[in-house]
Amino acid sequence: MNGTERVRNTILGLPTDRQPIYGWVAWNLREQFAATWGSAEAFEDHYEFDAAHIFGHPCPYDKALVERLLRENGEVAPDLLLEEEFFISPKKGDYTALRKSFDYHKSKGRFCYVQTPGFFEFFNGVFGIQNQLMYLLMYTEEIAELYRRQADWIIEFADICIDMGLDCIHLSDDWGTQRDLMFHPDLWRELIKPNLKRVIDHVHSRGVFVSLHSDGCIEKITDDLAEVGIDMVHPWQESAGMSYDTYIEKYADKFAILGGLCVQTAVGILPQAELLDEIRRVFQKMRGRRWVCCTTHFVQSHCTMEDLNAAYDLVYGLARS
Repeated sequence: MNGTERVRNTILGLPTDRQPIYGWVAWNLREQFAATWGSAEAFEDHYEFDAAHIFGHPCPYDKALVERLLRENGEVAPDLLLEEEFFISPKKGDYTALRKSFDYHKSKGRFCYVQTPGFFEFFNGVFGIQNQLMYLLMYTEEIAELYRRQADWIIEFADICIDMGLDCIHLSDDWGTQRDLMFHPDLWRELIKPNLKRVIDHVHSRGVFVSLHSDGCIEKITDDLAEVGIDMVHPWQESAGMSYDTYIEKYADKFAILGGLCVQTAVGILPQAELLDEIRRVFQKMRGRRWVCCTTHFVQSHCTMEDLNAAYDLVYGLARS
């Protein structure tokens, strides 16, 4: 069983030969990997990573337009964007780097998921997060239309990626703080849920999975995520109050979890012995379930290679026990 088969079966709740292993390890640690392993890729190969997070989507919008609107109006309000040709078709993008990354990881047999900007997170880059939180109430109808157009963009991008052979479309759309959603769940249901469902339904019609990344506590809308058919959630953040017991009781038969190695409270934080105890605790709770063992976010640069090596030595062994 290769990584693609192993992760696919895990998402579907089917038998696997072992627990899948992955981690967002390379982003902040390239120099450390180069000094100790030669490369991050050597680390991933050594621990037989089963998945790969593929980046390379084209910029979805006209940056020059946003800069002009900002100069002329002092802000980029939603009603102004609706009057312009804001989105750029993903068909105009250059996919050379994405294809190269995909081909490399597929040669290793890995499950490949491609990141695409979600709704709230994407427009944070256009409006700024504080402005967008205001606009959700001030320009609700306009935001709804912009999110609808963003869903169109995601679907078009997803089709390009699916035609390449990618296994999963991964929406990155941070909604949570460390204690709650950033906005009322009714707003989420009005503005994001129908667009998320449309994306999921389309991707599923092409025979491909959809995963979600959202930091923070999103438990007020996890029933909705199950309802719209999400396949995998990253990270299910225990440190934000999302209990694994709740997942096991309510959602273990509905979607998978990508995560378990918390970069806020464990990896790069705890003394090594305590870190290893924490990994054992999570494995005891989640082994055999619809769970891909992964970091909850990018490992930070303060994590030592000694601790990361020790963590994955243990993960490698526990995944096979």
